[in-house]
Amino acid sequence: MKSNYDILGNHIRLIDTRNRESITDRVLGINIDKFFMPSVANVIGTDLSKYKLITKGKFACNPMHVGRDERLPVALYDEEEPAIVSPAYFMFEVVDNSILNEDYLMMWFRRPEFDRICWLHTDGSVRGGITWDDICRLELPIPPIEKQLEIVNSYKAITERIALKKKINDNLAMTLSTLFLELYSQLNDENNRQFDEICTLASSKRVFANDYAACGVPFYRGKEITLKQSGQPITEPLFIETSHFEDIKNKYGVPMKGDILITAVGTIGNSYLVQNEEFYFKDGNIIWLKNFSHGLNYYVYDFMQTSIFKQLLEGICIGSTQTALTIVALSKLLIKIPDTYTLETYVNRSCTIHNQIEYNNKELLYLHSLNNILLSKLSR
Repeated sequence: MKSNYDILGNHIRLIDTRNRESITDRVLGINIDKFFMPSVANVIGTDLSKYKLITKGKFACNPMHVGRDERLPVALYDEEEPAIVSPAYFMFEVVDNSILNEDYLMMWFRRPEFDRICWLHTDGSVRGGITWDDICRLELPIPPIEKQLEIVNSYKAITERIALKKKINDNLAMTLSTLFLELYSQLNDENNRQFDEICTLASSKRVFANDYAACGVPFYRGKEITLKQSGQPITEPLFIETSHFEDIKNKYGVPMKGDILITAVGTIGNSYLVQNEEFYFKDGNIIWLKNFSHGLNYYVYDFMQTSIFKQLLEGICIGSTQTALTIVALSKLLIKIPDTYTLETYVNRSCTIHNQIEYNNKELLYLHSLNNILLSKLSR
């Protein structure tokens, strides 16, 4: 063990405060990104007095799915009002915060290396749980408290900047939605066109798992397209050899700036407007829209962000166990197209907003990379 390392069990302890007085009925879960979220469990008729009552400065973790998700869902509760979590969760606190700061510990929990170590300690059950004793045996560096606070303050400053940029992008997206729906509501069925009348719909050429490489050109699945749409970093990237990419590019073409990719399996309907970048993508999981008339790609992309489009997708997806969106079905979907002058006027405004969103997304990726650097330095 390194000189400044110690086992976690020397610095945390379990707590078991129950909701016996029915203080709250707000049930929270923890997602794999290590944030609290409203629970998706059906608690109708459940005795909530048996649930654990969590308050500000306390931790909770779900030890049951680590093997399946390859992450330990753990979060630090930072709200003033208490909430409740599942009785199956571990709830714990720092023994002495003059030695170990809660926010510093949460930073340690966010490191990918921490999740990998937890995964190695899982049991042999289907979902792969982890015991409290195994968590307590994990090691972490504990520098002087002044150093911990310095690291935490830097991390918080970047995190607050990330939150601000996301809020700005959310407001810009809302402005786009308002502009689009205002225009779309003025159009009638005479303006309807099928998707295959305004662009080419295609898939990619198949890339097999044994074609993946340690580095090269990024290779995206539906998961990565969803992350790119929201300006989030891709934490576990896949690649194909540059020579393989160039061969595909020369023979079949690759996504170009202004093309649209839309997820077609699993989480359906997440779309991404391609920027000036090189990558390839998985066939079957994603539909590729290209060869748009001038400006129509922005108009179509904005349409894809609306509830109108989402509802239309529900009517054309196939499958019961796992739904899917096919090229044939999407190609026949109707969209109302305005006259050329109205379209150009709209696209000019849309482009301005999209450029600002993309600029913010680039800054978001940079800020995320700074936070990742801070997390990686914790072990030094």
